[in-house]
Amino acid sequence: MSSPLCAAREALERGERSSVELTRACLARIEATDARLSAWLHVDADGALAQAAAVDARRARGERLGPLAGVPVGLKDIFLTRDLPTTCGSRILEGYRPPYDATVVARLRAAGAVILGKQNMDAFAMGSSNENSAFGAAHNPWDLERTPGGSSGGSAAAVAAGHCFGALGTDTGGSIRQPASFCGVVGLKPTYGRVSRFGVIAFASSLDQPGPIARTVRDAAALFEACAGPDPHDATSAEVPLPVGLEAMPRDADLAGVRLGVPAEYFGEGLAPGVAAATQAALDQLRALGAELVDVHLPHARYGVAAYYLVATAEASSNLARFDGVRYGLRRAGADLAAMYGATRDAGFGLEVKRRIMLGTYALSAGYYDAYYRKASQARTLVRRDFDAALDTVDAIVTPVSPTTAFRLGERVDDPLSMYLADVFTIGCNLAGLPGLSVPCGFDEARLPVGLQLIGRAFDEATLLRIAASYEDATGWCGQRPALGEEAP
Repeated sequence: MSSPLCAAREALERGERSSVELTRACLARIEATDARLSAWLHVDADGALAQAAAVDARRARGERLGPLAGVPVGLKDIFLTRDLPTTCGSRILEGYRPPYDATVVARLRAAGAVILGKQNMDAFAMGSSNENSAFGAAHNPWDLERTPGGSSGGSAAAVAAGHCFGALGTDTGGSIRQPASFCGVVGLKPTYGRVSRFGVIAFASSLDQPGPIARTVRDAAALFEACAGPDPHDATSAEVPLPVGLEAMPRDADLAGVRLGVPAEYFGEGLAPGVAAATQAALDQLRALGAELVDVHLPHARYGVAAYYLVATAEASSNLARFDGVRYGLRRAGADLAAMYGATRDAGFGLEVKRRIMLGTYALSAGYYDAYYRKASQARTLVRRDFDAALDTVDAIVTPVSPTTAFRLGERVDDPLSMYLADVFTIGCNLAGLPGLSVPCGFDEARLPVGLQLIGRAFDEATLLRIAASYEDATGWCGQRPALGEEAP
């Protein structure tokens, strides 16, 4: 099966297409369809064409170019960009232009990628449906009445709709993998510390991790390889060598000798029939490819949601204190400094952001720290130990990405607990700091995409990508595209 990003790169290298031509095609696709999707918060058409023309000129001169030279991509609007607005989906940063690039953005530029613009997201990455964006929800290209997932919903929708050849998102509790699942694309959440967080607006610093969203596994691998690696600007960045040539995985490879763990805790009550059926079919296909399926147990998984929403909100309450109207972003007048802080935050933060700040502040407050935050941290340790024990016996763990396929916009906005439970299968991976990948594995009865999740050992993204690529080659689900009435580039 063709990998669009890799195929575009090869066409550029052979001189069959120009970067300007590819960029114009992406911009035309955005113009034709994004009024229905709202996947983008800012499209930099002139800047993208200028970048593309510069790559074409360098290629014509025979200069050595980066591995993504001339390929158009998008960015979730959580990454600082020196030449583009960065809002993080929030009114409190509306119009803000950073003075520098995030490390991953700088690495994309060094690789020669053409940056088309910034993509829609839940404000401060807090949400599972993109409905917490201050600039309106993004829509799922498979069904415009449904969510594309969150918080990287705009990125997943844009990739699925053919607006770009790939995108970078962030994953704090499933915010790459769940939108990828809902939109029928591939999403990789790398190991914590594998990709630099420098220049990424922080939600929960011990959980956040940037990663790629693409149409195929090999395309995701190419983006991942271009962005990953140690960074002296990020103290949590790991000094671990990065495998190279990840996208050059053999075609139609079998999985002989691969052991895959199947945890019963992820296949119980609450799993929608269509998701259960597609996931079971995927397990059967993996077995047919030669993998051995092994029962594993993650007994503390039931504490994951509670632990996550205490740890994440506590860290958010600390991180978001910097948004006060003094240094950058929105400012509202007040009678004194405290009143100005209050007025600015009241006007700039949305309801979900306020809810999580209050939850986190409460969990950290005097008299409640031991009862809530400390207990959550202890539960997190138990979750990590469960994964470590399971991964001592298998090469990867296989689960559904989400209990359901994409739900309708507006269906859960008044029920935060129901919304939070959309992350029940993804948050354990973040609590444990492990890599996780979502790959399409079919559709439910409503013709909505279903994603299969692979969770691996720390810094072993290569194994996840190899397993997912073999499965992708055998099934072709990644070749399915939503019908929006216009041909994608």
